[in-house]
Amino acid sequence: MTAPAVPDPRSAQVDRRAVRTSTIAGSIGVLVHWFDWAVYAYMATTISAVFFPDASRPAGLLATFGVFAISFLVRPIGAVVFGRLGDKLGRTTTLTVVILSMALSTLVLGVLPGYATIGILAPILLIATRVVQGLAAGGEFGSAAAFLGEFSPAHRRGFGCSWLEFGSLLGFLLASFIVLVLETVFTGDQITGWAWRIPFLVTVPLGLIGFYIRRRIEDTPEFRALQELETVSSSPVREVFRSNWREFLKTCGMEIFMNVTFYVVLVYLLTYQEVNLGFDAGRAALLSTLGSALALVVVPLAGAASDRVGRRPVLFTAAIALTVLSVPLFALMRVGTTWAALTSTMGLALILAIILGTHAVTVVELFPTRTRQTGLSIAYALTAALFAGTAPYVLTWLIDTTGSTMMPGYFLAAVGVVGIITVATIRESRGIDLMKDEDLGPAATAPAPAAVTVPPSPPAAPLV
Repeated sequence: MTAPAVPDPRSAQVDRRAVRTSTIAGSIGVLVHWFDWAVYAYMATTISAVFFPDASRPAGLLATFGVFAISFLVRPIGAVVFGRLGDKLGRTTTLTVVILSMALSTLVLGVLPGYATIGILAPILLIATRVVQGLAAGGEFGSAAAFLGEFSPAHRRGFGCSWLEFGSLLGFLLASFIVLVLETVFTGDQITGWAWRIPFLVTVPLGLIGFYIRRRIEDTPEFRALQELETVSSSPVREVFRSNWREFLKTCGMEIFMNVTFYVVLVYLLTYQEVNLGFDAGRAALLSTLGSALALVVVPLAGAASDRVGRRPVLFTAAIALTVLSVPLFALMRVGTTWAALTSTMGLALILAIILGTHAVTVVELFPTRTRQTGLSIAYALTAALFAGTAPYVLTWLIDTTGSTMMPGYFLAAVGVVGIITVATIRESRGIDLMKDEDLGPAATAPAPAAVTVPPSPPAAPLV
């Protein structure tokens, strides 16, 4: 293929705006998803009282978290459906369908009558909304990562993809802030009666704004090139497991490394500090918020660093740090003083942020364009369902069985070893062309493709 033409300087402002719009379009769905996810988790007790009032408190919470788990179990199905759709019809198609599904299902949840009004139909409809949200979530990461990776300039691709996880962290922080406001402004009876709906209804305008933005953007240069070359995959799922299984396994290793660390540090750690270390709820929540805020700053910096020194050095740094420092950091956390708790929590958050800032671009660069979204979606959803979602339960069981509160440190050290092994199997990919030989299909040896120019990516410009 011929090299992309040098962009006209007069169009630089338009291109710069296009990159900014594409970055927002790629990350806003992740923000909406994790905002909704975190609100549901934070308000589990209230949701239990609204939809499972006849159950005992433990049984009601178990039912609430059971509904929560269902959304994880259906994610791989959503990954197959939306991954295939994205590799056949385009990234923008799945981006718009996914965020619209999220917005509408969240709207239904926000206006859903409770058990006191419609009886057993209430928890049934609650399950239905979580199933739709789980299916949509299964397609969000793959479509957004492929879109951001393919729309970012090659030498700024790490920075561009990092905004995906910036969106997820921002969703967490916004959720904790909204829940804090609710608990400050309203009484417990008001929250259980009607105010619990507010956070879910707040999500709807965000989702509709994201839908509007995603409807107005073009598809990526790489996918448009596939359409021009007429080499769009007809069976991307089959092709992933037939031709790209090595890339798929490497992506699974990378996402185990990221997902498990993410859930332990941002989800489980708060419960661990309260239940096992005796921290009061406010102190644990503050530490979690500070850790998320630190990660929010570091994630784009880690992505930019991978553009300068390469993906492998940054990821090796994080994997080695997780392996070597997890046990000492958890030992420090057990000291119980404020400075020890803050230092250990910030240390874990820093390691996580480096992983978050670099993992997406690394797996994006593994796959050919033909199967990129399918491979990313399935690997991410499977590892989240099998490893990340079960991590809190496994750690609770390990601590109960062994009697050692150091189990999370040993667990994360083992995850760090998985990261080291995975990164060792991946070639450096900084700045590579995302169009690979497979993307040219049968025409790879013919002269015709030489006349086809890949629509150029926008020139180097600030992504925000």
